[in-house]
Amino acid sequence: MSGPIEGFFEQLARSTGGSLPRRASGSLRIDLEDGTTAERWLVSIEEGGVSVSHRNAKADSVIRTSKKVFEGMVTGRVNAMAAALRGVVSLEGDPTLLVLFQRALPGPPPTTTKPTAATTRDRS
Repeated sequence: MSGPIEGFFEQLARSTGGSLPRRASGSLRIDLEDGTTAERWLVSIEEGGVSVSHRNAKADSVIRTSKKVFEGMVTGRVNAMAAALRGVVSLEGDPTLLVLFQRALPGPPPTTTKPTAATTRDRS
């Protein structure tokens, strides 16, 4: 069974980059740290098509973060740009690719809280 990170990359490769502009091209490597181990993902974008591998290759852009933070990003619980501004995500290289990659990330999960009497009163 694959986890959220593997599932995200499988879906990204299957979607043929539907959320990315057709003119986009370049490579993005994601380096995930988990204690003493590192996991690498290489996303290659060519005219809107996307391929994903575990190659440790030179890339136009690099994202470095912990596996836990990236899992939050691919599940919509962590905003990628906010994480970068907090310094928990390191970004290198072509900023255009980094912004495009964020478009492929899901938005926040739906809230499951029910309105309380106080919030209902505030709306009236």
